[in-house]
Amino acid sequence: MTLKHLLGAAALLLTPALAFAHPGHGDSGLLAGIGHPIGGLDHLLAMLAVGLWAAQQQGAARWALPCTFVGTMLLGGLLGFEGLELPALESGIAASVLALGLAVALAVRPPLVMAVAATALFALFHGVAHGLELPQMSNPWAYAAGFVVATAVLHAVGYGVVRVLPQAAAPLVRLAGAASAATGVWLLAG
Repeated sequence: MTLKHLLGAAALLLTPALAFAHPGHGDSGLLAGIGHPIGGLDHLLAMLAVGLWAAQQQGAARWALPCTFVGTMLLGGLLGFEGLELPALESGIAASVLALGLAVALAVRPPLVMAVAATALFALFHGVAHGLELPQMSNPWAYAAGFVVATAVLHAVGYGVVRVLPQAAAPLVRLAGAASAATGVWLLAG
C-alpha cells in the first residue's frame, strides 16, 4: 500500500467524524467518540506519535505499543465515565505529546517494559479525558467504540507513514517528532 492510498483511506474513514462531530445529528455517541481524538491537537499528535514510534521499534514493540495505548485508554475512558479525575490531567496529556514527540524525534528504543509502561501511563490520561467528556445523552459504549476506532486509525496512519516512506525520509519523521515535542512544550506552558 502506498502512502497516497494509506492517507486516502484514513481521510475516508475520518471524514464522517469531521462532518458530524458536533451535536445534533442523533447518533448514539459513536461519531462523537470518533471526533474526540481527532478534534484536539493534543490527542491527535500523541496518537499519531504512538504509531510513528511503534514503527521505529523492532520486534514485539511494534504491536505492543499501539495495543497497550488502545487498551489502557479504553480502561481510562471507563474510569472517566465513572467520574474519576486524575490530578493534573491536562498537564499529563501535554506531557505525553512532549514525551512521545521526543521519543519519535530521537528514535528511542528503550527496553520493552519501559516503553509499554510509559505508553500505558500516557494512554490512561487520554482515556480519562475522553471518558470525562462523554457527551450528554450519548451511549457510553458507542462513544468508547468511536474513540477506540479513531485512535487505532491514527496509530495505523503513523505506523504506515514510517513503514511506507523510504529510509531516506527518516529525518522527516524525526522532524515531525520534534515538532510534536515542541507543541507539547507549548501546551505545558499554556
